[in-house]
Amino acid sequence: MGGAAAIPARISSRSNPISTSPDYAYADYGAAPDPSHRPMFLDAVLGFLAGLPSGARVLDAGCGGGDFSIGLGEAGFAVCGCDLNASGVQHAGTLGIGEFRLHSLYEDLAAPFGGEPFDGIVCVEVIEHLYSPQTFARRAYAALRPGGVLVITTPYWGWLKNVVLALTGRMDRSLTALWEGGHIKHFSRATLTALMAEAGFETLGFRGCSEGWRRHVPYLWSGMAMGFRRPA
Repeated sequence: MGGAAAIPARISSRSNPISTSPDYAYADYGAAPDPSHRPMFLDAVLGFLAGLPSGARVLDAGCGGGDFSIGLGEAGFAVCGCDLNASGVQHAGTLGIGEFRLHSLYEDLAAPFGGEPFDGIVCVEVIEHLYSPQTFARRAYAALRPGGVLVITTPYWGWLKNVVLALTGRMDRSLTALWEGGHIKHFSRATLTALMAEAGFETLGFRGCSEGWRRHVPYLWSGMAMGFRRPA
């Protein structure tokens, strides 16, 4: 995840004098840059964006330090990016490939970029970190022009993969609860489709994504990419 909009929880109770406000700070991008997601996901994402013209405006929602934005820019898109990781956004701004703003995925996504709707939005390895993916889905819908495309990638979870993980004793490692922050939602193809349908999107398709030998083994994919369209 690139910092995105994983706003720390605020837990309080009026009936309990004790309230908890957990400290949270995004890692410094210079000290701990995000891994590149281009090798696994760029081809799939560009496949869903293929119907957009060269120069179309595409928002990298949860852009981190801008690594995935590089691939979007090289594909000919006019790139914008937003994230709540200040050091990541600062680094992205040095790449010379687009506009980057410090901004939450729970707010108006077009506002920091003049208010004009986008032709496309990509959200790469972010949605599994969000406390309210429903809010993001609504914001993405509102920020797209009619006919605009949203592409989301997230770790893949399917019944065969889960059976294999369970039988090999790797379930705890894959679904670890010992990761500070980390993944707080685990989407399947069906649940991600339902989330986006609720926000008003049409589903364009699904693609399983992996690197190495798993690229060639269906249903054991590491990740998945799904494309959605705001109806024209």
